Amino acid sequence: MKILLINKFLYPKGGAETYVFKLGQLLSAKGHSVEYFGLEHEDNIVFNSADSYVSHMDFSTGASKNLTAPFKIIYSREARRKLRLVLDTFQPDIVHLNNIQFHLTPSIILEVEKYRKSTNRKVKIIYTTHDYQLICPSHGLFDSELNICEKCLGGNFTHCLRTKCHKNSRAKSFLAMLDAYYWKFSKAYSYVDAFVCPSEFLKGKLDTQQRFADRTVTLHNFIEKQAPVNVEKQDYVLEFGHLSRDKGTLTLLEVARRMPDVHFVFAGFGSAVEAISQVPNAEYVGFKTGDELKMLIAKAAVSVCPTEIFENCPYSVIESQIYGTPVIGSQMGGIPELIQNGKTGLIFKAGVDSDLEDKLRYLLNTDGVLQAFTENCKNAEFETPDTYYEKLIRIYGE
Repeated sequence: MKILLINKFLYPKGGAETYVFKLGQLLSAKGHSVEYFGLEHEDNIVFNSADSYVSHMDFSTGASKNLTAPFKIIYSREARRKLRLVLDTFQPDIVHLNNIQFHLTPSIILEVEKYRKSTNRKVKIIYTTHDYQLICPSHGLFDSELNICEKCLGGNFTHCLRTKCHKNSRAKSFLAMLDAYYWKFSKAYSYVDAFVCPSEFLKGKLDTQQRFADRTVTLHNFIEKQAPVNVEKQDYVLEFGHLSRDKGTLTLLEVARRMPDVHFVFAGFGSAVEAISQVPNAEYVGFKTGDELKMLIAKAAVSVCPTEIFENCPYSVIESQIYGTPVIGSQMGGIPELIQNGKTGLIFKAGVDSDLEDKLRYLLNTDGVLQAFTENCKNAEFETPDTYYEKLIRIYGE
């Protein structure tokens, strides 16, 4: 098959990009022809044969410097035009959408539908939903103060404007509200054949709106099965990835203050880096990737995912267990789906530092528990490339 993967960023940036690149490699390895469509950028690592991409636009410059920006956030004629060149050149059997909002916009779905009708080709449209944008203008089910908020689930998006949910900006929240309403009443999403949800939690949220409910399917992100990492465990607790208040880093730092005899290590980036330096037994080691990150995870006694917002299917939770490190994760979003509570990790109540502290002390100080959890991680099962491929091909083919 010919498969066109669409994502606004075509260079390494976040979890969605990691998924898109790994999926492309998997599909290519299985003998399919794969091309990509997204924004033009000097750091792009994947391409298409038509050499057609959407002009990169920095929306942070404000409307005064770019009067057309507000309209392009909602609907992009350029994206439709550039995508049509790729469709005509590549002639895909599958168009697999990922993160498209604000830069590519759902208008490209209309172009795929137009292409289907004009060519009479049965092109399937698949949409992997990496966040909650389809049902929440702020994309994360939280308000401007990063508190959990589900007031827009019923389809009334005015709450976003009233509380400035999107980036705590009334102007941006207004545009986000308009975007949500515009595509709610458009037929665009009705042309999507299946919405792939990386967690049962996200599927449940999408199913609250009937316009999605009959086309959602859960498929957790996949990861390569790893041979056991033979390293000597060290006595430190690890958090890696995005380090910020909404990710629960400050809650973990409060626990670190109460456990001065334990070494806490933080790797990644984010607004909480400065706060880490103020805790004597906390160490910030910078942003790590590749084998360096792998060894950091494998040597840790415990990995913590303390997020206080709804996560989908965080790679940090999966990677920790794959590399033989138990995880203590908050009960947010899809995280509990990834941890065998009481075997490969523990679940705690998000934002409650006393509960996190109790779970950490139990795992670190109870004879035999940490060793047993570590051994259990060797048998942790997640979607492998092969199992993921089999399930995705069924979705493609249905």
